[in-house]
Amino acid sequence: MNNPEKFLKMMSSLIEAGVLTSQDLTKALLTSMKFNREKIANKLDLVTREEFIVLKKIIEKQQKEINKLKKRKLKR
Repeated sequence: MNNPEKFLKMMSSLIEAGVLTSQDLTKALLTSMKFNREKIANKLDLVTREEFIVLKKIIEKQQKEINKLKKRKLKR
């Protein structure tokens, strides 16, 4: 039995026992969705905007240097 099935089975048994209210169920679902979203984001290995901008500037600088070296090579 996989995790979603376990979760649904546990929730249904708690609801049947009258332990959970609809607010509790909503809170539990939102928490579960939040953890799943964070797990997916971690798998994607995302970077912050600041890191992206720094890397972009480094690449632009390297590209300019490559272009200069190509021009020197062609002049020889």
